[in-house]
Amino acid sequence: MTARSTQGPQGKWVLAAVAAAAFALAGCEATNMQMGSPGAKTVATGGAAGGTATNASAALEYCDAPLGTVSLVENQQAGWYTILRNEYRLPPTANLLRLLVQQSNCFVVVERGAAGMGAMSRERELMQSGEMRAGSNFGRGQMVASDYAMSPEIVFSSDDAGGIGGLLGGLIGGGSGRALATVGGGLKTREAAALLTLVDNRSGVQVAAAEGSASKSDLNLFGGLVGRGGGAGLGGYTNTPEGKVIAAAFMDAYNQMVVSLRGYSAQRVPGQGLGGGGRLGVDGGAAPSHTSAPGRASGAMSVRDAQRRLNQLGYNVGTPDGAIGPNTAAGLRAFQRDNGLQPTGRLDAPTRDALGRY
Repeated sequence: MTARSTQGPQGKWVLAAVAAAAFALAGCEATNMQMGSPGAKTVATGGAAGGTATNASAALEYCDAPLGTVSLVENQQAGWYTILRNEYRLPPTANLLRLLVQQSNCFVVVERGAAGMGAMSRERELMQSGEMRAGSNFGRGQMVASDYAMSPEIVFSSDDAGGIGGLLGGLIGGGSGRALATVGGGLKTREAAALLTLVDNRSGVQVAAAEGSASKSDLNLFGGLVGRGGGAGLGGYTNTPEGKVIAAAFMDAYNQMVVSLRGYSAQRVPGQGLGGGGRLGVDGGAAPSHTSAPGRASGAMSVRDAQRRLNQLGYNVGTPDGAIGPNTAAGLRAFQRDNGLQPTGRLDAPTRDALGRY
């Protein structure tokens, strides 16, 4: 009965309608990869060795010199990580970020993952056991410190849009409508938002954070038509690989972080210093605590000590020599202004107190 109906005029019309709808929807087969802006079409590619990058994406931000060392820290207990590994079968995001970071030359990546640290520990154990040949030099004091920790996070989204097929099916009706609804049901949008945070490992202060996103739509004609036996030879499109979307989202987030870091200025709490009690006083609360090191009373701070502290805080006063010359006076005035003090250019008691809190 079905074979006879498809050979008649009505059957031919139905097949023609299905084919026309399929070709019409095929015009939406795949949008270009979007990374932050509609025109972005890039994902992570190429390689890196030391400060040299090969075939890196032209859209990846680049630094003339590294800003410090960084380690990648993933929360493997998070829900997004479970989806990444168990559902999408993708490798850790740290593998992707290592490539982006090294190609950008903005940070030097240091190993802090469990597998990498385990490998280094095994080499040291072999050295200590006496099994390694002479000159292998796996002794203490060679590990490079990680200045910063970069933590990734992903927010997934997958929306199915079956309305197009339903609309066309309503116009045609009957069994052909069900076939078209199946075609429309294959239209999917894959989206991902990536979050990156950068934390100073010495102080625990977050120095940067960024969000990036990417999306890509594609039309899965193959599964819908073959299931109905109406277009096995039509070919088809599969769902967009989630990995490409995630890579684009992380590149977008990393680029935005690098752009922000180029104009980086440390946050300061005038008159208090970081961790010194803050400026949001609480009624009845104790006075803000001082954070100067034990045994280093602020009143006993020498000019040389003040010069070292100013240099550490980014006020370049030159080599500490114990004399308040023009550079030191200018640095003191800048520090005093930033901390709500009278810009005298002298190392007075309020300035010593303020320097002692950093």
